[in-house]
Amino acid sequence: MIRVNRPFRIVFMGTPEFAVSALRTLAEDGQDVVLVLTQPDKPKGRGYALQPSPVKQYAAEHGIPVETPATLRSEESLELLRNVKPDLIVVAAYGKILPKAVLDLPPLGCVNLHASLLPAWRGAAPIQRAVLNGDTIGGITVMQMDEGLDTGDMLLRREVLIGPDMTSGEYHDALAEAASGALLDYLRQAETGTLVRTPQEGGTSYAAKIEKEEGFVSFEESSAHTHDRIRGCDPSPGAYAFLNGKRVRLFASRLTDEGRSEEQFALPGTILGPGPDGLRVACGNGFVSIGQLQPEGKGRSDGTGFFNGLRNRPTPDGGWRFSKPAEPTV
Repeated sequence: MIRVNRPFRIVFMGTPEFAVSALRTLAEDGQDVVLVLTQPDKPKGRGYALQPSPVKQYAAEHGIPVETPATLRSEESLELLRNVKPDLIVVAAYGKILPKAVLDLPPLGCVNLHASLLPAWRGAAPIQRAVLNGDTIGGITVMQMDEGLDTGDMLLRREVLIGPDMTSGEYHDALAEAASGALLDYLRQAETGTLVRTPQEGGTSYAAKIEKEEGFVSFEESSAHTHDRIRGCDPSPGAYAFLNGKRVRLFASRLTDEGRSEEQFALPGTILGPGPDGLRVACGNGFVSIGQLQPEGKGRSDGTGFFNGLRNRPTPDGGWRFSKPAEPTV
């Protein structure tokens, strides 16, 4: 392993909030962050005004040069990197593939802070996929990047426990903190030349991008899978179901009293009433308690408040059930 005297000259590549903590760690550790690359500004909000990425905002606020190239494969982008002469490129959720010319440019190569314990959950959405899958242990891998999709040698791994009710948002925050610690450990080992590269071995899994449709909760799955879907899609893309043809967003689910016999034969999606942990809804087996619900065009309410609102609008048979949206008429 090539040794470089401290501080390292570093190019940082990242885009979302997850990457900000890593960039902050480099800056506060006294590393020489000579350039930040991030995704171009994107339109957001009702007015579709261009908004900079969280990484760009941080870099601009702290006087770090920042660029938003559309591609890294152009000669212009390569020349930009050559001119700053980095010892190392650190990547955290950048959102672009690095070509071989970039991978080979710095003496220490390019390292990626990947949000899983590789070789599990290679790809775009490792955080959400781990929660959706009901994983109980996840973590961060500091990986030496190669031309494959998250296939490079591992340099460091840090485990993070995924609690039974932890949402993707909460897991994201825990991983961001772990990534900062792992990055500091990497820098210390790079300084002393004690890094060990370990090839990835064992079973792999692919974390495909989460689509909005995956947030739909049919309640036909088991209560455990329904619970994982609700928390795995929180905060994005958001879990939702339909009641009387209207979309209702779902938050803060819990698994409680799963085996109560009097509710085993309720149709999936049947609202069983409020409980101590939220609104109880029947699933393919058992039920989940949903702590917060948000009807279309309204604010959030707890399970009891939501149920009381239903009681003010009774159905002919006195029951309520989440179902699929009504089919459009021809």
